[in-house]
Amino acid sequence: MSLFANNAGSSLIAHSHLRWDFVWQRPQQLLSRLSERVPVLFVEEPVYLDDSTQPRLDVSRPMPNVVRVVPMLPHALHGAYDASILLVRDLLGLLLADGTALGERFARPIHWFYTPMPAPAMIGAFNEIGIVYDCMDELSKFRFAPSELVDREAYLMAEADVVFAGGHRLAQSKARRHKNVHFFGCGVDVAHFGAARADDLPVHPTLASVKAPIAGYYGVIDERIDYPLLATLADALPDVAFVMVGPVVKVDPRELPQAANIHWLGQRSYSELPALVKGFDVCLMPFALNESTEYINPTKTLEYMAAGKPIVSTSIADVVHHFTPVVAVANDTGEFIAAVRDGVERPNAELITRGVEQAGQNSWDTIVSRMQRVMDRSLAGRAASRTVRNGVAPHTFVAKGRAERSTAPIQGDAVA
Repeated sequence: MSLFANNAGSSLIAHSHLRWDFVWQRPQQLLSRLSERVPVLFVEEPVYLDDSTQPRLDVSRPMPNVVRVVPMLPHALHGAYDASILLVRDLLGLLLADGTALGERFARPIHWFYTPMPAPAMIGAFNEIGIVYDCMDELSKFRFAPSELVDREAYLMAEADVVFAGGHRLAQSKARRHKNVHFFGCGVDVAHFGAARADDLPVHPTLASVKAPIAGYYGVIDERIDYPLLATLADALPDVAFVMVGPVVKVDPRELPQAANIHWLGQRSYSELPALVKGFDVCLMPFALNESTEYINPTKTLEYMAAGKPIVSTSIADVVHHFTPVVAVANDTGEFIAAVRDGVERPNAELITRGVEQAGQNSWDTIVSRMQRVMDRSLAGRAASRTVRNGVAPHTFVAKGRAERSTAPIQGDAVA
């Protein structure tokens, strides 16, 4: 019987470094669909307020069958992650106590991790029936990543029943440390972004004052963007408007390149994206080639394809592997400039059609169904043995003032 059948009694407790109301991406796409099968408790990282704050959990329901939990902690705990996460665990324990409504719904959860950081505190605390690590990025390579993240990930991978990886190269890397790694790349809500091709959808009003043609980007604006490249593009193509949509994170907004033809529009809702991308003549993925982009598989690629737009990207490994020739990959600044110009003046109808077809073959619904089957297989024999798991041997992990049993990774496992 599937763990996700209505009478199986399972549920998900997801631990995320991203907030539910941030940019709508992999966690929300997957978990919103899984919530159609089982209840989802979405636990975010703590928010630290003034020191008079009484520790509490802010609980809300952003959509049916999804419960969002935001820990609100006193500022005195800021920088003391282990103490914070222990407190969060205890607060969750009260929220999910036997006899409470949520306690009954989440009595037999699957732990689903996007961040390894809380794993030592959470694993084993809620009578879980399985542990999933959905590794969407190599978080240790990101700016301001916690120094403990690498060790916490080793702990989580040793305990996990299955590891999903959001990129092909990322899956190859993780498979050296776990025997049950599965690559599930980015998907797309085909109907949502395909609406950009419909005649009856108006272009977003914020673009009304932007002089066409438009080369546009939407997504998080952080250390992964190649800002010198963007400045050069704006200078080399003064007749093209460069529109950047998304929240600015971990970079100083005052240091963003400024020009008459660069437009920073800030964060927009997921519902607004089709109308925005409809106004783009060319879609951009101007990523820097650095540690933070080494393993990325950008979700927006298939979204741009579904919208029926020419796409230009820097030479991100997974983009080259999965999305050429539909995506024009530029190996240097000159090639990027030329590709943007070609996309504006000579859009390739054949490649655009291929992109629409490729998007149609990679819906999030299909990905979730395939993930579900993998989880059913991976968790079915979980209780058989906990002494040696994932082809690895026991070791001790110390993180909370006491020793905890875990396992240490062995190299050489292959992607499933």
